[in-house]
Amino acid sequence: MTMIMAEPAERTDSDAAFSELEEKELVTNARHGNLKAYDELVRRYQERIYATIYHMTANHEDANDLAQESFVKAFQALKSFKGGSSFYTWLYRIAVNKTINFLKQRKNRQHMSLNDLDFNVEHNPDLVALISDKTPRREAGLTELQEKLNGALLKLSESHRMAVVLHDVQGLSHEEIAKIMHCNIGTVRSRLFYARQQLQALLADYVKAT
Repeated sequence: MTMIMAEPAERTDSDAAFSELEEKELVTNARHGNLKAYDELVRRYQERIYATIYHMTANHEDANDLAQESFVKAFQALKSFKGGSSFYTWLYRIAVNKTINFLKQRKNRQHMSLNDLDFNVEHNPDLVALISDKTPRREAGLTELQEKLNGALLKLSESHRMAVVLHDVQGLSHEEIAKIMHCNIGTVRSRLFYARQQLQALLADYVKAT
């Protein structure tokens, strides 16, 4: 499986409804061993799965490996999928659990590389606001802030970092995140609040300096 990054196309409500029905058919066919149907499911979600894992591991190779392992595990466990949630929520849960287990095994590492961690701060208005009025060279400021944010993001606990990545980067709802992380919606909101407070505190010295 190759991970191909592409801009997601905008969908209308009717497109979404049709896509949901089509997805159920693909899942049903895949459960009966139709590899082409499963390849289509992989094509639909590989970008989002890869991006989520990438933001958690800060490593392209690890993200590729874990994403592929997640899709393999999902295929092997497909018959256990009962349809109580959407397929991608179920798939995200598999990828999240695999990534968390990987990170636990990697805890003895001294540091994580930040060179390739692409946390897109320009899509987060709260963070952009921290520097947008404080420097005439906004683009240079955003680049520097992104570097600082990368370091701050990796200082969060795995659960808080995951909540931020799923909500602020992937755009999932509180309910979807709760299903993926096996917790209630209140816990998701609490983790997001705490994570944002921590990020603001970690970035405070930089903002004052600008």
